[in-house]
This record gives sequence, structure tokens and C-alpha cells, in this order.
Amino acid sequence: MRFKNKAVIVTGGSSGIGRAICKLLASEGAAVTVFDRTEEAREGGRPTVAEIMEAGGSAEFVQGDVASEDDLDRVVSAVVARHGRLDVMINNAATSVSKPLLETTAAEWDHVMAVNAKGVFLGCKRAVRQMLGQDVVAEARGRIVNISSQHGMISSPSDIAYGTGKAAVVYMTRQIAADYGPQQIICNAVAPGKIMTGKPPRANEAELIAYSERRTPLPRLGRPDDVASAVAFLASDEARYITGENLMVDGGWMAA
Repeated sequence: MRFKNKAVIVTGGSSGIGRAICKLLASEGAAVTVFDRTEEAREGGRPTVAEIMEAGGSAEFVQGDVASEDDLDRVVSAVVARHGRLDVMINNAATSVSKPLLETTAAEWDHVMAVNAKGVFLGCKRAVRQMLGQDVVAEARGRIVNISSQHGMISSPSDIAYGTGKAAVVYMTRQIAADYGPQQIICNAVAPGKIMTGKPPRANEAELIAYSERRTPLPRLGRPDDVASAVAFLASDEARYITGENLMVDGGWMAA
């Protein structure tokens, strides 16, 4: 119960990796707020909040868009009003267009950047503003975990907007950690490799799966719970002297 009596927001918590994060943290005592545009899970199944509640956990859903500063202010304010503080902010929401440079329109670029870069910027900004006014608990006023990607460090095949947005997340994580470490705000990132989330193609095309299997030293591809476990560690009091890190969860891909 590492998160007993802790209030947590997970953006993009309805599906995939975000869904796994919500369920794991709730199982360890967190009061989880799922912030997403829809409650529907892209991979199918019951809504995240329903599954958490049925398992005896604490969760609520707040509809909103991470690209909206007003929406993020609304969800953080609601969590603080209900729980008295925001212990952990997890910026997970992301999107992609799966196109190379010459096929990516300016509108598509702007959309991906609005979610993957601006959304993380706004989420971090609102969380830091709240956390600065909170008491220190377990050597931190609050913790932020951003979901980056291995494609923030290497090329993202045929998806320049996605890779560029994730590279921005890696940089923001380090900058925020350095700027607000003296105020005891902890900021880290988790960088997934190839994770089988059950979302629709192009991610699950046979050719891309085969390529990922060849590239990954461990004998399987990743699962959402692999990422959730790493997030839980960095969001917990156990990681009290780790900040500014971008933890790879890639089965050894970047080591090969």
C-alpha cells in the first residue's frame, strides 16, 4: 500500500499504459483521478474507474483535454478540493499520426505537439503550482512522472511528430527537476519501448512487431503493467533521491 491516502492524477488513464498505471496505483491505495477525453478503453473492456471500484479501490473520472489549460486547472482544483493536496501527477496522454516528414501536415504536427508536448508542459505547470504550496511529506512536496518514449532518444520510424514531442518530454523532465528540486518537487520520466497495448494498427502490424522482436534482447515484448511498475516506483516514497531521470522500460532495446 505504497500510495495509501495519496491523491493521484493520470492523464490518458482510460486506455493502454495509462489504464495499467491507474489500476496498479489504486490497488496500492491511491485515490486515482482518471483524466481523459473519454472513458472508453481503446483496447476494449470496462472503463478504468469501474474496474478499480469493483476491485475495492478509489477512483473517479474527469473528462477533459490535456491541451486545455482550463481543463487541467479544473481537474487539479477538483482533486485538491476533495483530497486536500495533489501527491502525484502522471502525464501519460499522447497521440500520433504515423507519418514521415513530407507527409505530415502542419495541422497534424500542431495536433500531436498540442497533446505530447504542450499537454505535458501544462500538466507539469499546474502540478508544480499546486505542489509549491503543499507541506513536505516523505521528503517531497509532490511527485511528477512523465511518460516519454525510447523514440524521444532515437528516431521514430515514419512518425516525426511523435518522436519530436517525446523528445520534448525528456527535456522538460530534466529542466523541471533541476528548477524545482530545491523546493522538494520530484520530477522523473519513464520511457517505454515496444509495449503491446492492444490499440489498433499501425502499432500492431506484423512487420513492426517482427522488427521489434528482433531488436529487443529479452524474449518478449513489453506489457502495460511493465511500464506501470516503473511508474509506481518513481511515484512512490522509495524514489525519494531520484529526480530528472528518464527510466527506460524497453527490454534492453537501447542497450543492443
